[in-house]
Amino acid sequence: MKIAILPGDGIGPEIMAQAVKVLNVLGESFEMETADVGGAGYAAHGHPLPAATLALAKAADAVLFGAVGDYQYDALERSLRPEQAILGLRKELSLFANLRPAILYPELAGASTLKPEVVSGLDILIIRELTGDIYFGKPRGVRECPDGPFKGEREGFDTMRYAESEIRRIAHVAFQAAQKRSGRVTSVDKANVLETFQFWR
Repeated sequence: MKIAILPGDGIGPEIMAQAVKVLNVLGESFEMETADVGGAGYAAHGHPLPAATLALAKAADAVLFGAVGDYQYDALERSLRPEQAILGLRKELSLFANLRPAILYPELAGASTLKPEVVSGLDILIIRELTGDIYFGKPRGVRECPDGPFKGEREGFDTMRYAESEIRRIAHVAFQAAQKRSGRVTSVDKANVLETFQFWR
């Protein structure tokens, strides 16, 4: 199995070093290759997602990603900021589903800010769509507000977009996960206000 190791910035290198140790202990024969990404990619190659890093990720069976971002890159134009590496990988590798489990172990119920009887048995899985919505929708930008009560002020704008097939595929992931868990899916939307959210029903 070929694994791309992308440490990135901040705590990323430290996390990836420990992940590699764990993989080595498993006794499997993993082929691991490390590449620059994020601020490290920009510093070494002039881009947060260098072509060689993307090629490595595409050729790998798995990608281990550390973290990206550092205040020293905040002044860069948006397309060169470290976090653009994450968006680029999501798009290029079709990584559209993020699965985030939230489990409260009984031993920790008393440490919660909520009453133990409220959070007891908490075991949910949040599934987040990653490649649609405002992250990739266009147009986007910053401009002078053309009208309304804030006319003349700077305003930022993003476009929320979803194709029906994007919603079908993330819903499919949710239902597949539910079959292995509680059998229930809860979809949260704002369809009474947003056009795109009507497709979620």
